[in-house]
Amino acid sequence: MKEPKFIRNIAIIAHVDHGKTTLVDGLLKQSNTFRENQAEMTQTLIMDSGDQEHERGITITAKQTSIYHGDYKINIIDTPGHADFSGEVERTLNMADGVLLIVDAQEGPMPQTKFVLSKALELGLKPVVVINKIDKPSRRVAEVEDEVADLFLELAVDDSQLHYPVYYAIAREGKAWKAMPDNPGEHADLSVIFDAIVSDIPAPDVDVSGTLQLLVTSLQYDSFLGKYAIGRITRGTLKPRQQVSLVKRDGTKIASQVDKLFGYRGLGREEITAAGAGDIVALTGITEVHIGETIADKDTPEALPVLEVEAPTLSMYLGPNTSPMKGREGEFNTSRQIGDRLRQELETNVALRVREDGIGFIVSGRGELHLSVLIETLRREGYEFEVGRPQVVTIEKDGQTQEPVEELVIEVGAEFVGTISQELGLRRAELTHQETTSSGSMRQTYIITTRAMIGLRNQLLTATKGTVIMNSLPHGYQPLGQKLNGSRNGALIAFEAGTTTPYALQTAEARGELYVGPGVEVYAGMIVGLNRRQEDMEMNVCKAKHLTNMRSSSSDGVVQLTPFTELSLEQCIDFLNDDELLEVTPKNLRLRKRELDPNKRKRAAK
Repeated sequence: MKEPKFIRNIAIIAHVDHGKTTLVDGLLKQSNTFRENQAEMTQTLIMDSGDQEHERGITITAKQTSIYHGDYKINIIDTPGHADFSGEVERTLNMADGVLLIVDAQEGPMPQTKFVLSKALELGLKPVVVINKIDKPSRRVAEVEDEVADLFLELAVDDSQLHYPVYYAIAREGKAWKAMPDNPGEHADLSVIFDAIVSDIPAPDVDVSGTLQLLVTSLQYDSFLGKYAIGRITRGTLKPRQQVSLVKRDGTKIASQVDKLFGYRGLGREEITAAGAGDIVALTGITEVHIGETIADKDTPEALPVLEVEAPTLSMYLGPNTSPMKGREGEFNTSRQIGDRLRQELETNVALRVREDGIGFIVSGRGELHLSVLIETLRREGYEFEVGRPQVVTIEKDGQTQEPVEELVIEVGAEFVGTISQELGLRRAELTHQETTSSGSMRQTYIITTRAMIGLRNQLLTATKGTVIMNSLPHGYQPLGQKLNGSRNGALIAFEAGTTTPYALQTAEARGELYVGPGVEVYAGMIVGLNRRQEDMEMNVCKAKHLTNMRSSSSDGVVQLTPFTELSLEQCIDFLNDDELLEVTPKNLRLRKRELDPNKRKRAAK
């Protein structure tokens, strides 16, 4: 059991793709956590363990790891860099005493950096700044230092937070310096970062001799030992088989017993015989535990403050599949199975809310990315279901309805500024700041309602030929505004069930953009493309060419089709209108009208 003075708890925070997880890789490798012949020594993004994290290149769930530097045990918490996962960020920062803020030497502090740093400074955590990627040809280190200083001036809670050490790094190569090096190619390692953590980050301010208190900040499962409760011991000591009291959110106390106790070493857990205040541990044996509750001494159970997580901003319908193809491709497709899985998700996904709505559920989260990650997770686990268009979650305040607002930062080439301004003008966004970056592109800051953000990313990616960089973060609430005009054209809808033919699709592609290719099974009411006009259009995409007596090779020519557009999950969600649904199965994504019968659909539209 380590004394608190030999423990350091740090959270690593950064904007997406600024090198946070890469720096943790370097710290893990250079602390001799792995043997030279272990596979991890040749891996990158070791901490991003989920499939979606590797594919999307982002951290979705916060993770803990521990490394040893001399006599010191360093607990590292790798936090998500995206505001949609603010629930993960808020609860894990509670375990830290300081933060390593990593900033890209070219991009400087970005919106998500600002979001996570503000949370850290509110909690009084000690910051250490690392300017990463100093080997970039377009680096601008001096300007980035000034931008970081401005950010701290804006966010600091007290004067002491304005005095922070700055280090310089190339995380990809495992190098760091105290001062900007003249030659970044010279030999170096991360020892200055290890020293900074030990000297600049304070030891946990805790009481080892007091009665036990541990705030549960994370839960994990495995089929062998069941539920693991993870958190930092705030006071006292903890041992396996110890009798404790679980203090629930409502103040109820449940007598419990710890079964096994684990500490962290590298990426794994190791069973330990005791742990003291200041250390981060995982324990098993308490099945009723939830995130935000306190595990306390059995005789004097005192609760720690409950974790408060920001309210959801977007909700969407999620229910069992009702299309003519239901039950074909998924392993789990009933309302009960989906409900059980969503309740299980609530255990670990603290920013999620779920309520029943008929045979389905209304799922609320922190943004489109938060909800799409959940949908993709269910899909990969074999669930089949349908989802509706995202809706904004409003609140009632001072007798009026208010909607969430976001700060949107867009970086784009100068030639597309007019296009961006036009699109955001239609969505009633307010431009608050504009500047030219060192690379010559334009960076604009807008205040925009969350409602107007739905579908915006795809619109701007198309308008800027995929070159736009956009990031947003919460900016409070404002009174509910006017209804926005629909900006999407009508849909091309399959008129009857069957299999699409090249001949029929050739006619359809003259009407708009196709989302299906030839040989695809469709049903009546399924959306097969986007019309060039504002209204919906029904088409027969299964019609075959009638055989004739003509036999010449030229007249029976092969149909040349334009390649169809295959939409991603996020693009499908953005496409949806209020009268449409997205059918999600492990094998396919199908857009459809909510009402499949064309006559009923026309009557409902009147």
